[in-house]
Amino acid sequence: MKIGFIGLGNVGGKLAGSLLRNGFDLTVRDLDDKAAKPLLDGGAAWADSPAQMAEGCDLVITCLPNPAASAAVMEAPNGLLSAFRNGTIWAEMSTTDEAEVKRLGALVTAAGGEPVDCPVSGGCHRAATGNIAIFAGCERATFEGMLPVLKAMGRRILHTGQLGSASVLKVVTNYLATANLLTLCEALVTSKAAGMDLNTAYEAIRISSGNSFVHETESQVILNGSRDINFTMDLVSKDIGLFQQIADRCDVPLEINPLMIDIFRDGESRFGSREFSPNIIRRLEEMTGLDITAPGFPADIVDDEPEEPGYEIVPSRGA
Repeated sequence: MKIGFIGLGNVGGKLAGSLLRNGFDLTVRDLDDKAAKPLLDGGAAWADSPAQMAEGCDLVITCLPNPAASAAVMEAPNGLLSAFRNGTIWAEMSTTDEAEVKRLGALVTAAGGEPVDCPVSGGCHRAATGNIAIFAGCERATFEGMLPVLKAMGRRILHTGQLGSASVLKVVTNYLATANLLTLCEALVTSKAAGMDLNTAYEAIRISSGNSFVHETESQVILNGSRDINFTMDLVSKDIGLFQQIADRCDVPLEINPLMIDIFRDGESRFGSREFSPNIIRRLEEMTGLDITAPGFPADIVDDEPEEPGYEIVPSRGA
């Protein structure tokens, strides 16, 4: 299978690297040609346009910062849709809007292709090692056909149902991660204000019912002071905004998410849209005058688990 990959940012570049590392025939493209250099040096080919990539590949993956970028890559005069052949698979790995991925998916189907939305979850550190989780929304036959590719990029692979279902669940999980980040910020600041040692507070949360994936990763770089998770405030705002759109379409009267949207809007206005998202804690640091750092924590999140072959997760259906 010849694979094309468009979008070599913090996550996309690492996913493409996993494909190359696992021996796939890979062609890449990014607006920043410097982002492609490590992959080109490793043996990947370069496409001068999305259309050129679609002409030569069986599967084209897009991993882009927002729905507008995906639409541009698909629908431009030399975009992917202009060159799809019968059976070409388009896999949208961006975090995007369910309605938009269905709209573009219908155009892919009309052009003879097969659409899949397959966003990832687990952080850049797991994208780098091939241990990230991948959701996939598509026809079952399409899923089975591209499963070897998904297994090369991720460890736990979940077929979520029809096109669009993966995008809904990805936005749901990002909403939950954001809620956890904000509550951890409040927990760490309150612990410090109450006179607790922050190293001890970290361990208390880690071994308790309050523990979480976000605590074991993002709390560490918060306490280090780097706050670096290769994810920025504008991307958080995009994700929880998409979650709000889903809830609004479904007439769900959310109470917590609108508050989170306001908090991150304020964070962006104070610190800049491209500030690392864990630095949302600076709002509370500035309001309290407290420094929420502690010795012994890493500046970067590193996946210390060895790369393992991917496998499909089959949902439990009960007795």
